[in-house]
Amino acid sequence: MAAAAENTGIRSYWVPNYGPEYEVDEELKAFDETKAGVKGLLDAGVEQLPSFFVVRPQEEASSHGASHLQLPVIDLKGLNQSDEAERKRIIEQLREASETWGFFQIVNHGVPQQLIDDMIEGIRSFHEQLSPEEKAEYYSRDNKNKIRLTSNNLLFKQKAADWRDTLYLDMAPNVPEPEEIPELIRDVTIKYTATIHELGRTLFKLLSEGLGLEPNLLIDLGCANGQSISGNYYPPCPQPDKTFANLPHTDPDFMTILAQDAVGGLQVFYQNQWIDVAPVPGAFIVNIGDMLQQLITNDKLKSVLHRVLPTHTASRVSVVSLFSTYDRNFDTVFGPIKELISEENPPLYRDLMIRDYIYHFTQKGFSALDRFRL
Repeated sequence: MAAAAENTGIRSYWVPNYGPEYEVDEELKAFDETKAGVKGLLDAGVEQLPSFFVVRPQEEASSHGASHLQLPVIDLKGLNQSDEAERKRIIEQLREASETWGFFQIVNHGVPQQLIDDMIEGIRSFHEQLSPEEKAEYYSRDNKNKIRLTSNNLLFKQKAADWRDTLYLDMAPNVPEPEEIPELIRDVTIKYTATIHELGRTLFKLLSEGLGLEPNLLIDLGCANGQSISGNYYPPCPQPDKTFANLPHTDPDFMTILAQDAVGGLQVFYQNQWIDVAPVPGAFIVNIGDMLQQLITNDKLKSVLHRVLPTHTASRVSVVSLFSTYDRNFDTVFGPIKELISEENPPLYRDLMIRDYIYHFTQKGFSALDRFRL
């Protein structure tokens, strides 16, 4: 295996050392043309992974995360009270978690548990209950399609494939017509998206205050304007010690809000080690994206590596809500907020257009921050 890492390990990443004799393109094309994804492989009774999934070295076969460290859990209940001290305490917790971990969990966030459960089960039903022919109608690699089913969005660019199928729903700013959304999840998706949008706006306001900025500054910059959902489905994997459900990566957005079922498998890279993120009933997992670290806060907030391990016995579902600006301001130049820049804290990244960042991310497939560092 080839490896590349910084001293901190935070950009640690490796890919298989394929030789020139390795003809992967035809295998990938054949897999993609089935439009059945990894669920189709499982349904076909595959017992050994196709070679283009194999990526984990032998020493990674038992990738159990550190158990003595736990992701911060922040209770938002106090936001609904008139206690200003409690509000400040919550803001401080959010700021600290965003500056150190780049990840945290929130509880008492105001989103009904039934709505969360219905959204998760809706995604599961789409992947498990629809026939291969029905799902194939949505299968596409054209990112212009607001609703599309894909197995591995970067299938032809990553060095190995994830054991994962994803239903993408681009919900804002270009809102799809209701009939474009699969009927099985139509109503719940519309309700869930609207509710998560409000939660996202609340978190952006709190983060702005935590940075010492005007509460609406991040929203005014457009951080909450673009919203998409990734309905991830990870079926049982025949050889979970040889691949990943989701390769190590950072998120190319401003902020991500994730709901997951009870199966687990998510890990976060913290203090040079992988940390298991145990599911917390009723909690959302929130993480800072590259755009908020680099383009906005000048490394004040952290976007960190995370990954998902597959399992042999259970299917996992996650509903990932991403706040980005992919569909708007594509040519707008972004740079660190001037209020966060000083002689003591000079810019760490050059100003750039969103299109430059997205292009580089899709070429590397896991992170693009270092490419633009001064």
